[in-house]
Amino acid sequence: MSVSTHGLRVRRGPQVVRAAVELLSSMRFAIALLTIICIASIIGTVLKQHEPINNYINQFGPFWAEVFRAARLDSIYSAWWFLLILAFLVISTSLCIARNTPRILSDLKTYKEGIRVQSLKAFGQRAETVLDETPDTAANRIGQLLATGGWKVKLQHRDGDGWMVAARAGGAHKLGYIAAHSAIVLVCIGGLLDGDLIVRAQTWFNGKSVYTGGGLIADVPPQHRLSPRNPTFRGNILVPEGAQSSVAILNQSDGVLLQDLPFSIELKKFIVDYYSTGMPKLFASEVVLHDRETGKQIPARIEVNHPASYKGIEIYQSSFDDGGSTVKLKAVPMAAAAKPFEIEGTIGGSSEITNGTDRLTLEYTALRVINVENFAESNGGAMTSGADVRKVDLHNSLESRLGAANKTNKPKVLRNIGPSVGYKLRDAAGQAREYQNYMVPVDTGDGQPVFLLGMRERPEEPFRYLRVPADDKGSMETFVHMRATLADADARARAIDRYIARATDPKRPELANQLRTSAARALALFAGAERAKTDAVSTGGWQAIAEFMEANIPEGERERAGAVLVRILNDVLFEVLNVSREKAGLAAMPPDEKTQTFLTQAVLAISDAHFYPAPVALMMTDFKQVQASVFQVARAPGKNIVYLGCLLLIIGIFAMLYVRERRLWVWLAKDDTHPRGTAATMAFSVNRKTIDSDREFEHLKDKLLAIRKDSAS
Repeated sequence: MSVSTHGLRVRRGPQVVRAAVELLSSMRFAIALLTIICIASIIGTVLKQHEPINNYINQFGPFWAEVFRAARLDSIYSAWWFLLILAFLVISTSLCIARNTPRILSDLKTYKEGIRVQSLKAFGQRAETVLDETPDTAANRIGQLLATGGWKVKLQHRDGDGWMVAARAGGAHKLGYIAAHSAIVLVCIGGLLDGDLIVRAQTWFNGKSVYTGGGLIADVPPQHRLSPRNPTFRGNILVPEGAQSSVAILNQSDGVLLQDLPFSIELKKFIVDYYSTGMPKLFASEVVLHDRETGKQIPARIEVNHPASYKGIEIYQSSFDDGGSTVKLKAVPMAAAAKPFEIEGTIGGSSEITNGTDRLTLEYTALRVINVENFAESNGGAMTSGADVRKVDLHNSLESRLGAANKTNKPKVLRNIGPSVGYKLRDAAGQAREYQNYMVPVDTGDGQPVFLLGMRERPEEPFRYLRVPADDKGSMETFVHMRATLADADARARAIDRYIARATDPKRPELANQLRTSAARALALFAGAERAKTDAVSTGGWQAIAEFMEANIPEGERERAGAVLVRILNDVLFEVLNVSREKAGLAAMPPDEKTQTFLTQAVLAISDAHFYPAPVALMMTDFKQVQASVFQVARAPGKNIVYLGCLLLIIGIFAMLYVRERRLWVWLAKDDTHPRGTAATMAFSVNRKTIDSDREFEHLKDKLLAIRKDSAS
């Protein structure tokens, strides 16, 4: 019993191995693997790879972000399962080649001259005739004609004076099968070599680990650095103008690895040119490569699609970034307790500022010297918002007001509106808001230039802009003085006195007193001075006026009372404007159309400034731009293997699609009815029957047997 069980195990072992080999080398298994790879590649194309986890959370939510991270969909091409599938595809295709290549090569060497004569009569394309020559003469003649036509021919003399002429052509068709399958293997091997497999193998077996901390590159420990002799890698390196760097960053799903290069890249000059749309048309880098071993200096110019190469490492122009530009900012108070100040910083750095007892971190995020926006006109104005500047979106405000039919009729009016600075203000809890403020005033179409102060709560949101009017000197000083005057009770009283003196008859003091009371209440509400006196009003500006009317005026009288209150408030605010200018030592503004345009925008800006979420708005007064190039550096030994695979794939597909494998047999034997004649039987076989193959058969009948298409066969 034990012997028979052992024999069963011995027999079962080879059966399992054969079944596994059969599965791995089967076409259905390879197609399944290719399908999974195609789906994964589509996901890797649609879903941005190697992004910070917060980007996925903001775009897809925390649940799907965790799913992507767990399945490694955020780094598909370096995921263990993707590399494993590639490895299995290599094994499967290699086994398939190993199983079929000997049979294919053997088949290419055989002519199948031993085929039986009766079998020739079963072919669909066959012909029979009687030749006026002996069998050996006919065999040699037919063989010569076929060889001249490019066929490989073999003659076989059989007993009884019979001759078999066997010929074949188009053997490259089957070689195309080998070439195409070999191409898949080579491309996959090249992909594995140039992917993250070798890099990750060093983290598995060579004591390297991913770095997740911060700080200077020079301070990163050796266990997070890869040797300059690393056979394959692909990373990014940022080099500011006038500086040099020799360490590339290899992004991993859970951190980074540092790749030391055998040379350093010095950026001498960064060159950028723009289209009229503001998009970069050309960016290039004038660099010097410093060999770290020999000290040799090699100048080079790197452009998009024109990389430099040194010591087997390709250097591509990937993009450009800020290289540590410095900016000077001036704080414009947006809260009553805030004070103006000036501050300097470096893009990418941060500063600490105070807001009363609260401390805020100011993070300098971006300097954009060119900002091209669409100022196409609609409804008589370009990017005007009506009343609520909190809802103005510089990029989308125009489209949001147009129907689908309008969007093809309005030509774009592109204009560069000058430099802007981007920054974040982060509170003690770590929450941050992002701001983008433009340096120079912009005329949005109504004749009143405005400073655009942008803000958004989250990165995926568009910026919303507060528009602050520029005065005749192109500054925000008049607006700032007017807002400060509005917060001063004595200055408000002086403005009200001027308004009463201008708007009422001195002979009717009772009307003046009523008007003074209404004007004082409206101005205090607008200034936000009534917030502590009533629970109905939560803030200043037009919002405070609306809330007060809802709480204190019957609904049927609100429209009439509102019109009166707005008219009074506009007249009083004109006096506030001139009182503020007098306090600043400036001349009063005349009551003309230009002043009214400025005042209208100033009132809107003051009203909406109550919703501005920061104590100050930081306006850029000066900057010094430093550009930086982002290079992609890659050592890709698998590239040539992939190129060879692509060449074999082209050859293989061409051979399989356009080369037809043909075989021909002609049996020649003495004809009993014609003592001096030879009975000839011809059969033709082709792997893919087409019109061309039918024509070739007819041609062969005519050439070899002198049988024309209109003759009896």
